[in-house]
Amino acid sequence: MTIKVKNRRVGISPSKVRLVCNLVRDKKASEALKILRFCEKKEIAIMLTKLINSGLAIATESDKYDIDNLVVGTIFADGGPTLKRIQPRAQGRAFRIRKRTSHVTVELKEA
Repeated sequence: MTIKVKNRRVGISPSKVRLVCNLVRDKKASEALKILRFCEKKEIAIMLTKLINSGLAIATESDKYDIDNLVVGTIFADGGPTLKRIQPRAQGRAFRIRKRTSHVTVELKEA
């Protein structure tokens, strides 16, 4: 049995989120929260902490899971819709800025 928690359309590039996801993959939930607390990429770490805490809250309400044995099984970030913006440049030209978003999925499973 797994608990799947998603956060969609996060305003951070998926490549940046994947760097932090690799730090906590296959770790116990309590250990993953400790790693995220001292991670340098604060905005991503806060978002992942909220996702893991949400999964733990689901586990406590269902009474099917032992919270001490929950492990961050799979965690990944897929690309979401890209917002396209225009940056004015010299001589009337325009430069396209791609503001990337991501869909983050966290699955908690019992060890």
